[in-house]
Amino acid sequence: MTAVIGATNHRAPWRATGARAVPQAFPYQGSKRLLASRILSCFPDGGVPRLIEPFAGSAAVSVAARHHGLACSVALSDVNAPLVGMWRLILDEPGRLVTEYARLWHEQLDDPRGYYLRVRERFNVTREPALLFYLLSRCVKAAVRYSPKTGHFNQGADHRRLGARPAIIADRIGRVSALLRGSTADNCGYEDPLTGACSDDLVYLDPPYQGTSDVRDHRYSSGLRRELFVEVLQKAVDNKVSFVVSYDVVTDDNRYGYALPGELGLTHRHVMAGISTQGTLMGQTRTTIESLYLSPALVQRLGGAEAVDACLRRAGR
Repeated sequence: MTAVIGATNHRAPWRATGARAVPQAFPYQGSKRLLASRILSCFPDGGVPRLIEPFAGSAAVSVAARHHGLACSVALSDVNAPLVGMWRLILDEPGRLVTEYARLWHEQLDDPRGYYLRVRERFNVTREPALLFYLLSRCVKAAVRYSPKTGHFNQGADHRRLGARPAIIADRIGRVSALLRGSTADNCGYEDPLTGACSDDLVYLDPPYQGTSDVRDHRYSSGLRRELFVEVLQKAVDNKVSFVVSYDVVTDDNRYGYALPGELGLTHRHVMAGISTQGTLMGQTRTTIESLYLSPALVQRLGGAEAVDACLRRAGR
């Protein structure tokens, strides 16, 4: 049975200030912000010259790595074109995104419910990144939903709030943009960024869980074929790429997906990931245990499986 790395009295340096000290550009369901310390503990001593994050999402791990000086550069990518467009604005034109958000936020005040629906409809036609940013700030629990038939964003608004005020957003975007200065964001699949990584790079993969991407109620704009994913991971192993994968997850009363095949030779560890966001949406409190898989090349760089366990324990709460 795979061990669960639990809490200890030892703390990694980045635990001193807490996860919430790291800025977040926008809310995003499934963000690894609260789990980032465990993932950062899997970085080689001294960090890496380049961190590659092919399932960009909120880029929580990349932002945390830059915040703590563990990555000289960051390469983000994702198949979701508007999401990548949003990241390009954050990286290259943060002032433009802040201005667009402020305009949308103020325009909504007379009719927040109707305005959200109109912006959502407009986004599904134009795919404008700034509109997606507004929707993420207002949708229920930042739980993104896309129609499996049309691919349209179809999540409703959280009518209890109007989204963060423009001044707060300006601060968040400014801090994240400064941290990620010099980074890149590309609209592409995960295959080439992963298998083409250099030997001293580190790739962090946070693909959509099987239980949320292969069901009728899609939470992602594109599902993930498990068989292909395994094939690509094998190629990355053969290419001696250092990578970490967050994959299957276990809750108190459920499990999403299946473990990755042992034939890949990955080092598998369960880590405590806190309260399930999906459970919260359903009015339930569920403890979540998440899987991390480390490639053989990375485990070798860290000094072996026992060294991996020691690093994870130091990252405990």
